[in-house]
Amino acid sequence: MRFTSTRNKKLNVGFEQAIRDCMPEDGGLYVPAEVNDLRRWILFTNEKTTYASVAGALTLACVNEEFSPIICEAIAAQAFPYEPKLSKLDKGLYTLELFHGPTGWHRDFGVSYLIEALENILLMKDTNAVILDVNASALAASLANALRGKKRIKAVLLFPKNSVKGLSAEDFIWNGGNLFPIEIDGNIEDCNKIVKDIFSDHKNVENFNLTVANTANIGRLFPQAFFYPFAFSRLKREVTGNIYYAMPPGNFSNVTAGLYSWKIAMPVSGFILPATDALTVDPAGRCVMLDALVPVNERGKTDPSCLSNLERLEEIFSANTALMHNLVYAAKITDDDTVFAAKELFMKYHLYADKNTASAYAAALKQKGATYQDNGTLVLVVNDHPSLDADFIRRCTGENLQMPENVAASVRPANIGKPLIRSSSEVLSIARDVSKGFTAESF
Repeated sequence: MRFTSTRNKKLNVGFEQAIRDCMPEDGGLYVPAEVNDLRRWILFTNEKTTYASVAGALTLACVNEEFSPIICEAIAAQAFPYEPKLSKLDKGLYTLELFHGPTGWHRDFGVSYLIEALENILLMKDTNAVILDVNASALAASLANALRGKKRIKAVLLFPKNSVKGLSAEDFIWNGGNLFPIEIDGNIEDCNKIVKDIFSDHKNVENFNLTVANTANIGRLFPQAFFYPFAFSRLKREVTGNIYYAMPPGNFSNVTAGLYSWKIAMPVSGFILPATDALTVDPAGRCVMLDALVPVNERGKTDPSCLSNLERLEEIFSANTALMHNLVYAAKITDDDTVFAAKELFMKYHLYADKNTASAYAAALKQKGATYQDNGTLVLVVNDHPSLDADFIRRCTGENLQMPENVAASVRPANIGKPLIRSSSEVLSIARDVSKGFTAESF
């Protein structure tokens, strides 16, 4: 598989360049330039096919020009000692739980794969890389876990003032770990601006081997496409009708990755999401992207630290915008709709649904009949451990949900014992030292 940019179809790069130099200079995002039809392979999977096997086979099929079969299998096996869980709630209704990684957040899957792929590339090339990013939700915990024991990757991670969490002292570079947390004297917007400023000068990327660990990096987004073939391997013997996935919108990474799965011929009839300001419905109820009204060459550069995947979603349907109306279904929902959905999931199935999961189910309820019929199958995607939204669950169900220790650790405050940082130049200086040092003694 080769990769091109959402803003320059003449650009054609390999997987290595796309994940190491992850932001095209034209201001767009890397997307697959072409895809392979993997229908035969997908149809041979079954409920005994492990998630690591799915990931290894898809990696081999997509990047076989750069990685040997042994490397592809090694990346997948090392990245995924855990897997999602598909559960049947009722006839035609399933959940796909993505919180069974080490921290209880769905991003464990994408981060772990990115780090394993990048580490293998760097070992083969005998070089290093520095991840420069902003902590969003529990990226820090997922990243720290994935980086343990790695020799070629360090991370510089920015936190707003008084918000460092999810880290252990052993993870810090100055203690022999691989992560340099920086507490910024400001808010999340200040952190994003610093990362954007540093990446805006491509010489910084080249000189210090900088990349990011959010879904701006195609190496972080790509593995999210594995969720759907894995789910299908469990569904294929149980269902015969159309399959729809309902999910919260987030930054549109899961629906974009799901559509990449559809492009490699995975059987799916559509994706259902709650409408947002950016992805909404027209008067006829059809899904529309308002950003598409502005040509890509008239937009500002993509922000590497504060990303929406809408531009990638738009690119998928650039040749046939009408196709989107038959694959992506948005529904306008209210807070009352979300609460009703959460209560129904609890009363009928004793499922604790966080607000995001409940909103996705509410959207599916709105679409039932118009989009999928009673003989269809709905898979409700559950991103993160429900205990992370315990207050919402308590309001909807009256139940107090206990948080497992691994999930609690991902949000536990941490003290790094370093002064506050205020400027891009200070952060760049640290990234420079991390790039050159790669030893604990340097800090």
